[in-house]
Amino acid sequence: MNVIECEKLSKMYGQKKALNELSFTIGTNKITGLIGRNGAGKTTLLKIIAGFIRESSGSIKVFSENPFNNLKVSANRIYIDDQMYFPNTLTLKDILQSAAAVYVNWDDEFAKRLFSYFTFHPKQHYYHLSKGMKSTFNMILALSAKCPLTILDEPTTGMDSSVRKDFYRALLKDYLEYPRTIILSSHLLNEIEDLLEDILLINEGKELLHMPMADFKEYAIGLQGKEKMINELIVNKEIIHRKTIGIDDQYLVIKNTLTNEERQRLSFNGITISSVASDDLSTFLTAKTKGGIDDVFNRG
Repeated sequence: MNVIECEKLSKMYGQKKALNELSFTIGTNKITGLIGRNGAGKTTLLKIIAGFIRESSGSIKVFSENPFNNLKVSANRIYIDDQMYFPNTLTLKDILQSAAAVYVNWDDEFAKRLFSYFTFHPKQHYYHLSKGMKSTFNMILALSAKCPLTILDEPTTGMDSSVRKDFYRALLKDYLEYPRTIILSSHLLNEIEDLLEDILLINEGKELLHMPMADFKEYAIGLQGKEKMINELIVNKEIIHRKTIGIDDQYLVIKNTLTNEERQRLSFNGITISSVASDDLSTFLTAKTKGGIDDVFNRG
């Protein structure tokens, strides 16, 4: 069963197309990473899935229904981002009690253990918390709600490194104990890649890739060596990124379609073959030019 089904989903803001005919499905009990640059359309997509805003065209189904202002969808999803707001009169204890009344799968004991671990005080007010502590408290809400659809939009904003590690470990352990559909949007792909089962990469409102994370890690390879030799040996290969190193060396990232024979030929001619980090590959795939910022200095 698919939890989310999108077909040619688009969203317009005036003359700007924030989403451009996105089509994809997300099944049950998977952690999917939503990846893309700032302005790619990630938050717009998540808010449409959550039912906060309506699509301009195309169709979207969440739990087989249109999510906009839908009570069934609202009751079965939680949406966490760094813009969350709670009334100033409520203490953290009040917020947790309110959440327990809203979410039918709420795990109160788990929430209390997390609350204690991160040294919150019941009488604290949300608006007095630092940016990182707000994100940490939001994480308690997200995990304790045990919603069938959990949407996390940049959930670690402001957290320091040790707290982020705690969050990722808690997320994975809780997911293994209570499987559900989780969409995790983050700029820190290198930190979350081991959590993800699927990755959905979007750019300028369009889908670039949607595949298992294991396949994404093998999607491309890096080549480094003499520019003339590389260019002679990779004819008809899809080049994703190109960078000149020194006077006549070059580093290329190409789609990983090399045969064993081609790999041997490259190695024999002094070409170094290497893996490409997932966050680097995401950056290269969404760059406007294959040379990135270096192209600004190219006067040719």
